[in-house]
Amino acid sequence: MSWYLLGIAGLFEIAWAIGLEYSEGLTRPVPTAATGVAMLISVVLLAKAVETLPVGTAYAVWTGIGAVGTAALGVVLFDEPLSPARVAFVGLVVVGIVGLNLTAGQ
Repeated sequence: MSWYLLGIAGLFEIAWAIGLEYSEGLTRPVPTAATGVAMLISVVLLAKAVETLPVGTAYAVWTGIGAVGTAALGVVLFDEPLSPARVAFVGLVVVGIVGLNLTAGQ
């Protein structure tokens, strides 16, 4: 259950990171409010997950989900550059997340 909560927390991290762009520097009220709500949900779910998961692993996975998802959506939604090097480095983040998941119980 904790891994599930952590995954959902990571999705909300992506939501608030993308929300920052739509809020235009926190100047637009509705996107700013939605961003704040997503931040709160993300952190609360992370806090619930670390009740049973190692905090270092959970935090790294949470930020990794956010980083990978935000980078991908940045390309799709905001025309951010997509190069082989960027894909490779995002792939390294994914490898790190998988490695942390595989070794979390050790």
